[in-house]
Amino acid sequence: MRIAVVDGQGGGIGRLIVEKLRQEMGTGIQIIGLGTNAVASSVMLKAGANEGASGENAVIFNAGKVDCITGSVSIIAANSFAGELTARMAEAIATADAVKVLIPLNRSGIQITGTIGESLPIQVDHLVQKVRELLETYNEI
Repeated sequence: MRIAVVDGQGGGIGRLIVEKLRQEMGTGIQIIGLGTNAVASSVMLKAGANEGASGENAVIFNAGKVDCITGSVSIIAANSFAGELTARMAEAIATADAVKVLIPLNRSGIQITGTIGESLPIQVDHLVQKVRELLETYNEI
């Protein structure tokens, strides 16, 4: 299974996701860290991503080549991450055939109702559990 982790700015959320996915699922998955900038990509590579790429074209190109896309809900909102995530990136992610497993962080002017305001590490744990369930289904096919 090939999983994209998308993040911007300093890459902190992406780092947490990559570390936890790698810790929980080992080397049986392929992780690509897609950053809106080189810093974010670099941080995800250091955290254990197999590959890293940055910028608009990298996100658009790779969104259609993975089985699962993870990150915060902001990755499907144009101009999030202080404008780093372009409308074309958001569209490519949102319309990709990949399953999207997103953390419901209430940022970028998006308020998600029905969610519990848990800490980022707890939300990443929930994300990893969803990806694990997806991987189990993927392996059964």
